[in-house]
Amino acid sequence: MSAPEGVIVTMDGPAGTGKSTVALKLAQRLGLEMLDTGAMYRAAAVVAIDEGVAADDGEALAARIAEEGLVFDWSQRPPRLLLGGRDLTERIRDQDVNTVVSIVARQAPLREALVRAQREIGHRHPRLVTEGRDQGSVVFPDAAVRFYLDAHPEVRARRRVEQMRSQGRPADYEAVLRAIQQRDLLDETRTDGPLVCPAEAQRIDTSLLTLPQVVDELERRVRARVPAGLLASPCAAVRA
Repeated sequence: MSAPEGVIVTMDGPAGTGKSTVALKLAQRLGLEMLDTGAMYRAAAVVAIDEGVAADDGEALAARIAEEGLVFDWSQRPPRLLLGGRDLTERIRDQDVNTVVSIVARQAPLREALVRAQREIGHRHPRLVTEGRDQGSVVFPDAAVRFYLDAHPEVRARRRVEQMRSQGRPADYEAVLRAIQQRDLLDETRTDGPLVCPAEAQRIDTSLLTLPQVVDELERRVRARVPAGLLASPCAAVRA
């Protein structure tokens, strides 16, 4: 039996739009795998913090990640992120990582290395929902379907605070809002791989939508664009 044909769905957008959660649930419904590329930059931020590598030294960060080995455990759903065998899945969500990741993500040598790694993942896992900030614009510009999720900064801040508190982590709304606004500015103005709405991407404002409504709408749009035989049937899809 031949391997199923590849389907890449990209999901870009600013911090706090719920891309990771939406991408995972959408992948489950469509019978695809899910890649959180922002987690890779957060892993580099952990290297900067925990190993004392300068956050603005992209070459050193890229070299350190290559030396230790940054991999996803695809046997888990969602995949766990490992660096040198250390599971960073929870560590990358800590507040100190939030304050450093924008600086790390601006470094061209690191971005070049991680873009190559993401394209290799796409080659090895060609049935994929991949989310980040440059997936439809840089990494997979020919993806079958490209989305750009957005929401008002205040809405994104409130969602992030609720998420953090639900995980038992302290969160201050004003501090989170300032961090999101600063992250937006840095992401949109960086020279290499800036945050943009990709060409031909379908823009979705999630400000007034619930999570299930966002997933329902994206699923409907993917199924309208991709042949049914390449996706899990709606009846067999995991509804979560």
